[in-house]
Parts: sequence; C-alpha cells; structure tokens
Amino acid sequence: MADGKEELGADRHSKKISSILVTQPKPANDNSPYLSIAEKYGIKVDFRAFIEIEPVPYKEFRKDKVSILDHTAVIFTSRNAVDHFFRICSEGKIEVPAEMKYFCISDQTAYYLQKYIVLRKRKLFIGGKTASDLFDVLKKHKSEKFLYPCSNIRKEDIPEFMRANGFNFTEATMYRTVASDLSDLAEVKYDCIAFFSPSGVNSLFVNFPDFKQNNTRIAAFGPTTAQAVRDAGLELDIEAPMPNAPSMTGAIEVYIQQHSRKK
Repeated sequence: MADGKEELGADRHSKKISSILVTQPKPANDNSPYLSIAEKYGIKVDFRAFIEIEPVPYKEFRKDKVSILDHTAVIFTSRNAVDHFFRICSEGKIEVPAEMKYFCISDQTAYYLQKYIVLRKRKLFIGGKTASDLFDVLKKHKSEKFLYPCSNIRKEDIPEFMRANGFNFTEATMYRTVASDLSDLAEVKYDCIAFFSPSGVNSLFVNFPDFKQNNTRIAAFGPTTAQAVRDAGLELDIEAPMPNAPSMTGAIEVYIQQHSRKK
C-alpha cells in the first residue's frame, strides 16, 4: 500500500490529494467533516479502523490476581475502559459497591458511565480533557485505593503520576489493542493516510512490513502519534492540532489550500 514507485521527495507536495484513508471506523452519520472535505474538494475519503479492541477473558484476568473489591476508586480514561471494567465485573459476578468512586478523564467518559450506573447516586469526579487535568482532581483524594483499567498498550502519564506522587493504585489490563487485518488493502493506494494513535502506525507496518511512503502524504493527530510516524521513518506532512486548525480535518484542509496555491 503506497503511492506509485516514485521516491519520496519535496515535489510530492505539488501533487493533488485525490484520496484520503482515515484510519478510524466510518462515522455513524453523514455529518462527518471528512465528508464535507470530500464534497468541497472532490476527494475520495475512505474509513478503515487500523486497530481493534480484544477483551481479556475473565479467566485470564484472574491470573493477575487483581481484586476489584480491594479498591475504593476507579480511573476511567476511555469508553473502552468503562465497557471492559463492567464486563469483567459481570463475568466474575462482582457487585461493585455503591460507595465506589469514579474518576473520569472527561465529561464524555463520565456521561458514558450512565450505560452502567445511575450517576446521581454515585460519587463521580471529572477532569478536563487531558490526563494532566485529572491530576489536580486526584491530588485531593490521595487516601483512596485506585484501580486503573487499561489496555495492554497505554500512555505512561497516569501510571507515572500515580507512582511519583505515592498513590495506592493498581493497573488492570482488561482489554488489548491489536492490529486489524488490512490484507485487502495491499493493492490500494491513497494520496494521504491519516493516523490517530501510535498503534495505528504500528498496524500499518504489521500488515505491510515493506511499506514505502513515496508520494503518500502522512497526517498525524497528537504529539505521540506524530512521534510514532517519525520513529517509523516516515515523513510527516500534516500534523494536528495546529493553532489555526485544532482538528484533523482542519489541518488537512489547510494543507490542501496551501499546496493548491503553490501550483
């Protein structure tokens, strides 16, 4: 999966972007800003999840000897963490006490908790949008015994913060992030590929070890994804967020407009 046989070079920026592969699932509705870009610039936009989430079976989880009921608080950083925490509890017939406290990284994650609990009856604490926002909240509750449900692949920020500040906490791997099977894309070529996580970049090379970038433009959202692109030996052409483009679609559109003017 690459763009022709030409070598990577600066002149690739003069080539029109006619197709974009977004390495995420297709949106559930037609209001996606990617579809607006497709219509506005006559670009083909495809969606394909590069990573998948696999549950850690309860029998396997038990081998880690993590007792959920030994904890007084749970840290949630994603919907996946919420889903798999309550899945493990269900499979293990564990009844979470009403006194359990929940610390959520964002309003969206907290709102998602309603799928499993009645929020007004529980002790809920919410950060801003990032892990660092949540740190200020956690500092006010250092006496709690925290459980951190996570994937086998996760950022270091929360564990490092918890260890550095002497918190009583346990990591619990309840699901795995794995590369999707992309073999059907072997002969498909795109002018731009948009990545959103280091795992997505890794999936590209798991599926296509001999991938050559050539004239394919690479877009990345977030600093860790951008670094993963560079570490993989790829040229990063579009980096989001930017001051004038906080979204991936905004950054792609800025690139299209800038390089259209150079023709």
